[in-house]
Amino acid sequence: MANQDKIKELIDKRVQARLGGGEKRIEAQHEKGKLTARERIELLLDEGSFEEFDMFVTHRCTNFSMEDNKIMGDGIVTGHGTIDGRVVYVFAQDFTVFGGSLSESFANKICKVMDMAMKAGVPIIGLNDSGGARIQEGVTSLAGYAEIFQRNIMASGVIPQISAVFGPCAGGAVYSPALTDFIVMSKNTSYMFLTGPKVVKTVTGEVVTDEELGGAMVHGTKSGVAHFVADDEQEGILLIRKLLSFLPQNNLEEPPIAPCTDPIDRLEDLLNEIIPDNPNKPYDVKDVIHAIVDTHEFMEVQRNFAPNIVTGFARFNGMPVGIVANQPAYLAGVLDINASRKAARFVRFCDAFNIPIVTLEDVPGFLPGTAQEYGGIIIHGAKLLFAYGEATVPKITIILRKAYGGAYCVMSSKHLRGDMNYAWPTAEIAVMGPKGAIEVLESKNINKITDPVERAAYIKNAEEEYKNQFANPYNAAKYGYIDDIIEPRNTRFRIIRALQTLATKKDVNPPKKHSNLPL
Repeated sequence: MANQDKIKELIDKRVQARLGGGEKRIEAQHEKGKLTARERIELLLDEGSFEEFDMFVTHRCTNFSMEDNKIMGDGIVTGHGTIDGRVVYVFAQDFTVFGGSLSESFANKICKVMDMAMKAGVPIIGLNDSGGARIQEGVTSLAGYAEIFQRNIMASGVIPQISAVFGPCAGGAVYSPALTDFIVMSKNTSYMFLTGPKVVKTVTGEVVTDEELGGAMVHGTKSGVAHFVADDEQEGILLIRKLLSFLPQNNLEEPPIAPCTDPIDRLEDLLNEIIPDNPNKPYDVKDVIHAIVDTHEFMEVQRNFAPNIVTGFARFNGMPVGIVANQPAYLAGVLDINASRKAARFVRFCDAFNIPIVTLEDVPGFLPGTAQEYGGIIIHGAKLLFAYGEATVPKITIILRKAYGGAYCVMSSKHLRGDMNYAWPTAEIAVMGPKGAIEVLESKNINKITDPVERAAYIKNAEEEYKNQFANPYNAAKYGYIDDIIEPRNTRFRIIRALQTLATKKDVNPPKKHSNLPL
């Protein structure tokens, strides 16, 4: 009977631990439109696959009578399970226990699963919902954060790290998600900021709400901190599952190939007509992307941030790729500070995890103006240039229309070790557009003409001549900078053929401790 009593005690303790902060606090969590830590894990992982660790851990704090208030698990649920049959490690902060605040024991549990994920070479997923550091523990809580940050840094580029923010995330707590590869936020229930509204008001006098300061839409549109903004937690969790389907388990593996029923030689006739006759008229590059990828399916990353460049994941004949595309439908597809940062980080992620990069180019140049120059567009543009030049994965570039000036160089040109560089017949590759070029090249001759009608005719003829010379891809092809000029409707087939050819590609960078990326 003694054995039965001990087994009953174990079962009772497990039931108690699974209740976290208790029924009332669970109800309060649900009333806010939020799931509990365990409900989130249940949705995220394959049914029945979760194996929990450290369920019986409690805090060791004796300050402020904390020794009389101990809850098993101490506000964090950790363990491993599977997503579509592939192993992942996970931790979920439990807001029902001390507001999800981080203690020394709490941090140790997170560090433990992060270490295990690194040893196993599998992704780590963090579900964040925390009031921040546990004030009663003082510096040991802060030390716990720093221990987590160090592990985020060591895991960077080794295993995929994904963070979901499904509640508050403030102060030092924001740095762990910021160090991971992707951040998912949910509308109306999550926010991130370093200093909260009260501190902001005290220091600057500015009155701002949690949502205005660090809500999901703020970070999805203005700061670019959030990569995905979900309508609710359920959608956010589905996004994580989908995202992982494109990623390898670690940096030594290839991304998973999915079965493909979409014919590789499927022709898309609409692409032959998609580029407008007027070079200043926009079109939506996402129409091109959806037309050429498997089953027209594209998972966009940072959709609402810097929309003048489009980034995301898709498949070609089942092979995952990262897509970077200039968007003529927004700011004419110009490169600016935010677009450069967004694309550079995406390219570096793809390179770290062996995901080929397909670049669709239609770029008139960099955005001019004092705001951009004072903001450091030179350095930020150099980030994208650096990312493409450093990347050793297969790189395929299609120039759809404009490729002007330094932006031509930056967008995975042949000179930055682009493997396959194709152009549509509509491609225009030049130092600048016809209008600007003629203003520079013909300024003396133009100034000599006093009659306005004659001057206009002269400029028009000069621009036409410049267009005939440069508003086509054949000049670049003459030098071998373009490998082939392709019919637009054949783009899908040519990309797939290139990916197949480059499957065994090897490119090595010089030995070094690490590069000095222009930050």
